[in-house]
Amino acid sequence: MAAPSGTMRAVQYDRYGGGAQRLKHAEVPVPSPSKGEVLIRMEATSINRVDWKFQKGVARPVMPRKFPFISGFDLAGEVVEVGAGVCEFKPGDKVIAINFPGGGGLAEYAVASASLTALRPPEVSAAQGACLPVAAVTALRALQTAGVSLDPDAARGGDGTGRRMNVLVTGASGGVGHFAVQLARLGGHNVTATCGARNLGLVRELGADEALDYGTPRAPRCEAPPGGGTTRWCTARRRRSRGPCSGRRSPPRAWSWTSRPGSWPAPPRSSRS
Repeated sequence: MAAPSGTMRAVQYDRYGGGAQRLKHAEVPVPSPSKGEVLIRMEATSINRVDWKFQKGVARPVMPRKFPFISGFDLAGEVVEVGAGVCEFKPGDKVIAINFPGGGGLAEYAVASASLTALRPPEVSAAQGACLPVAAVTALRALQTAGVSLDPDAARGGDGTGRRMNVLVTGASGGVGHFAVQLARLGGHNVTATCGARNLGLVRELGADEALDYGTPRAPRCEAPPGGGTTRWCTARRRRSRGPCSGRRSPPRAWSWTSRPGSWPAPPRSSRS
């Protein structure tokens, strides 16, 4: 497969603000993979909260690093060229990747670090693969921060007491939350999830042992499996920060505490939105 040359079509913006009206179609040079990078012919990308927040200017002047900027940190497509030192991928490989903070997904071609690229299984479509990197990694990191083991064998011992952990996921039907439910369940833990009433069925299908409508009074006092143990709470909702950055929203947080047998403790008051 011949490496592309010349220009490609892309969607970019050249200043903060302006929303969708500021996005412009443009002809830009095809990027070249540097050492340790792969060049991907794009098949799909996804738009996350960070994409429009960065365009809005919430991270100025750090992000974007320079203008014009092409959004899209989640990449799915086919490898067409590899940079020096890359031996795990070859042209023709179907892959998914994350390119943060470089972006580039809203274009015909994009580069990504080989270390942040993975082969895409045949049964996973490009559109499905493009939904994974940012949201799924955020869920993974939140669970790891809470001390939730994702090794099913280790989970049989849970928190060292021989019991599964009790994982409560709030905002469970959202982009990050629905991955947190699946990961915790694959790790062998008991999962209770809260979401809107219309998504209760979806959350149960994803593996939640108990799905609760957060709009009902029962949600904050849901029952935990007998035996208590260590509870892990993972919220996929942003909370308001206080202090110098007051008014901005922080990334998802994770907490842990010891629960009483038969009931979930209420989340710490200071952690609520």
